[in-house]
Amino acid sequence: MVINWNPPGKNCGACGSQTCSDFVSRLETGSTEIDLCPFYSIENILRPEKITDYENLAIQARNITYSGVDVVGKEYDFVLLPFPGEPSARKYIVPFRADLVEKWDIKKGDLVTGRPAGPGCPVYHALRVLSANQVTGVIECHTVGPMTARAEEVHDVQAYHVHAFEGIASTVRKPPVFGTRQYFLPGNCMIGLAHTALVNMSFQKPSGLHVRLEDIRIL
Repeated sequence: MVINWNPPGKNCGACGSQTCSDFVSRLETGSTEIDLCPFYSIENILRPEKITDYENLAIQARNITYSGVDVVGKEYDFVLLPFPGEPSARKYIVPFRADLVEKWDIKKGDLVTGRPAGPGCPVYHALRVLSANQVTGVIECHTVGPMTARAEEVHDVQAYHVHAFEGIASTVRKPPVFGTRQYFLPGNCMIGLAHTALVNMSFQKPSGLHVRLEDIRIL
């Protein structure tokens, strides 16, 4: 089966190649498999109308059995899942240049790209804006599929701090405790690394345990 598809040029290295161009070259020689690229899926090729969000990944995140140990052996207490009907946990970011929010008039519905360099994540993200504060520079958003950034205009802020996460906590080892710093795993985290954060809100809702996490770091 011949598939007309190219990797998105993120050079993330997850496929084992240093660059996307190297990966394509290896594909042409038959020395690698196309599904080693984390940005590829047959569904996206056959159903391009579904590549602009993470709805299918949000469903998967709720159905995965989590071990409580990340890819480097770090234990985490809970997994942060999306609110019902949303594609991912809500994320609040501040670009390294917060003035760009006002300068570029970033607003609800826009797409922002950049790397969460504040916490130390190496992965470039595509983020759908839910709200943007032109005074503080805080952007509320959802993480969406990386292919989305290839289909529309984006505001590339390049690097940002992660101010907070909000979502539903699914306990693996220990539930979130207000006022404490705990390790958690964001659902659908592409690198599978535990994050640490201060639990600044925790209350039970019909949809589950609603939490807000601030001062996000990868240690």
